Amino acid sequence: MPLKLHRPEKGGNWHYRGTLGGTRLRGTCGTKDKAKASRKTAQIEEDFWKCSFDGPGAALTFAQAAILYRAAEKSERFLEPVEDYWKNTAVKSITAGGIRQAAIVILPNVSNATRNRQVIVPTQAVINHAAASELCNRISVPRYKVETKIKTPANWPWIEAFMAEASPHMGALACFMFLTAARIGEALKVRWSDIDLQSGRVLIRQTKVGKERLAHLPSVLVAAVANIPSNRDPDETVFKYSTPCAARPVWNSAVKRAGLKRLTFHCCRHGFATELLHKGVDPVTIASLGGWADPSLIFKIYGHPMQDDTLANLLIDRNLTKSDFKNPINIMKSNS
Repeated sequence: MPLKLHRPEKGGNWHYRGTLGGTRLRGTCGTKDKAKASRKTAQIEEDFWKCSFDGPGAALTFAQAAILYRAAEKSERFLEPVEDYWKNTAVKSITAGGIRQAAIVILPNVSNATRNRQVIVPTQAVINHAAASELCNRISVPRYKVETKIKTPANWPWIEAFMAEASPHMGALACFMFLTAARIGEALKVRWSDIDLQSGRVLIRQTKVGKERLAHLPSVLVAAVANIPSNRDPDETVFKYSTPCAARPVWNSAVKRAGLKRLTFHCCRHGFATELLHKGVDPVTIASLGGWADPSLIFKIYGHPMQDDTLANLLIDRNLTKSDFKNPINIMKSNS
């Protein structure tokens, strides 16, 4: 029985209802124009029979797949421009090459790393989420080649020097990112209700991975946060700045006053991983403490060689002194 149109309220939108293949269907056409409603109903019937004969992937659109993705509370970061581009494109017609081309169209004047992160990753994630429900086939999209740049991680002396010249809010923010590995966006969303200074714990909502974690607050960080001028309203953000863009000029001014090498916000998170690696903490533990989903990233991205060319001395059983190196015979005798 084909779908039929009806109007529940005089002057309102047209609705459709009926039974197709034993399945009861009903809903709104979203229009008061009967001609448009008829076309809408015909499309609904066509999509239904496509699903029935060819499987659900035959009629699945990117817009529908994105709705499922959002409903699963996946990360919505960078999703909106991708949705606007693909709209009601059938997922089965979206290819790896098409996604790479979309990255150029959506973001024509950016780096390859940005295209990978803001277009290829979210598009692939939406499609593969639908694939996990057997609504379509999985897709794998080659990333654009990115030149790896060696970033300088922050360390504690840099943070101390920065805090000495920064405002209480900004100094505490730098200290917070370095000692908790919070991303700048995550740090700026922390509210007073998320922090327990007595127990030294803070709830960090990890926007990139869509999870939450409790992080430890070392005593120096507790002191820095406690010294922030605030009425401690539970709904008020701790670090005052609304966005990274609002915080960046203040950050750069403090760096300049302190006479420090200019580092980015992310260098604090970077420094958390690098410094703990150099302290002998294993990457699995670092990933857990800092909210990295994959411990292998700790080595790939945050591992930096220690700037000490005498580390080979650690391979010798006993501690050597400078006098030993002035008289190599002493070393030879000690090893005989």
